[in-house]
Amino acid sequence: MTQAAPAERAGGVAGAPLIEARGLTRHFKVGGAIARKTLHAVDDVNFTIGDREIVALVGESGSGKSTVARLLARVYTPTAGEIYYQGKPLSGFRSRRDLLAYRSDVPMVFQDPFASLNPAYRVSHGILRGLALHRPDIPRKERRAEAERIVARLGLDAAGDVLDRFPYELSGGQRQRIGFAQALAYRPKLIVADEPVSMLDVSVRIGLLNLMAKLRDEQGVSLLYITHDIASARYVADRVMVMYAGHIVETGPVEDVLQAPKHPYTQLLVDAVPDPRAPLSVGPSSDRGEPPRVVDPTPGCRFRWRCPLAVETCSRITPELVELAPRHDAACHVAVAAAGRGNVAVRGDVAVRGA
Repeated sequence: MTQAAPAERAGGVAGAPLIEARGLTRHFKVGGAIARKTLHAVDDVNFTIGDREIVALVGESGSGKSTVARLLARVYTPTAGEIYYQGKPLSGFRSRRDLLAYRSDVPMVFQDPFASLNPAYRVSHGILRGLALHRPDIPRKERRAEAERIVARLGLDAAGDVLDRFPYELSGGQRQRIGFAQALAYRPKLIVADEPVSMLDVSVRIGLLNLMAKLRDEQGVSLLYITHDIASARYVADRVMVMYAGHIVETGPVEDVLQAPKHPYTQLLVDAVPDPRAPLSVGPSSDRGEPPRVVDPTPGCRFRWRCPLAVETCSRITPELVELAPRHDAACHVAVAAAGRGNVAVRGDVAVRGA
């Protein structure tokens, strides 16, 4: 019996985005039985991903990016909120058949390619197993040829020879391409790529980024590209979402966000990118260096401990995303006030409470 895709099974919703998160939240209990605390890894996150689109999720380590990836991959279930796939809530996908179909459409590529490659088996094992599990329409005798076609499509020469090797016999770039090959074997609609180039040499990264763009342009695959490298996000992404301490603090078209950042944290990330044309003298840093507080956090902006523009309002009210330019949103009291949409006044570099 041929496996039905989720859109076919559920009927889909016309005009709905490919993926939509509404109020997506994930908390973890930490500490002992007596001093029980709650880590707010992801808090009330909202976003969409459309067809044939690369969306970059950018932020430093511990910001919640990988938790978002695992929520989309159904490794974690949300503490609150909902994920919609083609307009249908994932909480309604309860049977093994439903979940298997969803994971065919939304596979994950990991930061460490060894996480998805079994060192005891040849490279072909994972791809052939994926074809057997997720594409039962392909006869067993034709799976090897299909695996070779997929590997060759990803720019690996001598595909048959590559499939017969063990993972340790491949370079880091080759292993990561095999990770993408395992995902492509399912004929996905969205690939969740969690830091796929961070462990690779700089000279190899550009090839993987170009591969991601090629998958979007030639095969219509959307990608959620998770990274801490804002420069690579600018190179490959259509849109960017900046995440800090479990919150999305800014989002919009990648060039708009990085050329004219509205949130102080985004500005901090942009300033951290090395610029060979910059003068040797370095001015005072705008980062106070305080770590984000995500264990039993208090109300207010979680970036206020590091922000040079923080005002009293920031310690009381958690800012929400507000559109400050076309399709460009930011969650910052000071930025909203500067745009004339709030009650905080900005004078030069200093923010003060308005009347």
